[in-house]
Amino acid sequence: MKLFVANNAVASWCGANFHMARTFRLTADGGSRGNPGPAGYGAVVSENGKILAELFDVIGIATNNVAEYNGLLAGLTHIHQLDPNANVEVAMDSKLVVEQMSGRWQIKHADMRDLAKQCRDAHSPSLITYKWIPRDENSHADRLANKALDGGKADAPLVVVQENYLTDRLRSDEVPTMIYFVRHGETVLTPTRKFSGVGEIDPELTEVGLAQASRVAAEVAKLKPEVLIASPLKRARQTADAIAKSTGLDVIEDKDWYELSFGTWDGKSIEEVKAESPDDYQSWLNSSSYRPGGGESYDEARIRIEAALEKLVAEYPGKKVVVVTHNGVIKSAANIAIGGPNDGVFHMDASPCSITAISIWPSDGLRALRSFNEHGHHRLG
Repeated sequence: MKLFVANNAVASWCGANFHMARTFRLTADGGSRGNPGPAGYGAVVSENGKILAELFDVIGIATNNVAEYNGLLAGLTHIHQLDPNANVEVAMDSKLVVEQMSGRWQIKHADMRDLAKQCRDAHSPSLITYKWIPRDENSHADRLANKALDGGKADAPLVVVQENYLTDRLRSDEVPTMIYFVRHGETVLTPTRKFSGVGEIDPELTEVGLAQASRVAAEVAKLKPEVLIASPLKRARQTADAIAKSTGLDVIEDKDWYELSFGTWDGKSIEEVKAESPDDYQSWLNSSSYRPGGGESYDEARIRIEAALEKLVAEYPGKKVVVVTHNGVIKSAANIAIGGPNDGVFHMDASPCSITAISIWPSDGLRALRSFNEHGHHRLG
């Protein structure tokens, strides 16, 4: 599908003197409802803290990453019209776009290479710096992207054409990065469903957990993985060590795959938390933005895990990668893969030493959940 930026993006202006080339700040965002699906972008151009322009438009059916690039292109094109000699500080929450435009990550997908070239042609690359920012610091551009998707353009309403991009991709020659998420084995906290995050409590595997790790290690070996990554927490590392023994791979520890922090709830049962802080517990159930016990919310975790996925695919394109991690992380990764709402994590659960598989195509980040919570290898007899 040929993707392009609409020529008549909507803009709102504040008075400013555009005759003097200065330093502009550009924040840009893009979104796709379906990934791929109906897509749009938003961009904010400012100077010395003063907003000069808001840009937003729909671009048809596209992925999140393509929408992000269109937001960047719209902003750079607009800035070049204001002052072709201006310095530009670009801030985006897409690590993929920031790393690719900074020259640190390769761009393999043809459409994205074309968009990146258009961005470089839009304004001199020597005048541009790129910086990654958390999603909550990019809320203005995000609102504009959603505004485009909610209302579109008055003179060109969005026509949604449903296409099965996954089927087409599966028929292509591109090899996806296969990520096999393995939840660690059982600890003393697991059977009673006590909160077990990243914190002072770092339990080891029980005898049951070690047996589970041995069985999943044998199953993982059949997948012929090429890379083995693990959360540094003891329970994950012990499980990864069993997989390392069965596969001959070295374990790469990576803090990106830490479990969520449950703060003061760590080590406590649900019953204890409900008895001590019933309102707080209900707030956690009601919203993925709530920080349990002052720890990490699922919304915050989603941002962290999405960035970790992008980093992993950039480092290991087309490889089979095993990531030994935790329940909250696996649920979040699966939810990201299907483009589910943030609170979708409350409707998932990964069993100890289960396997969840996700495919991500390096060219444009298209994701597919291939399996979730596989644990048939634990059935005996």
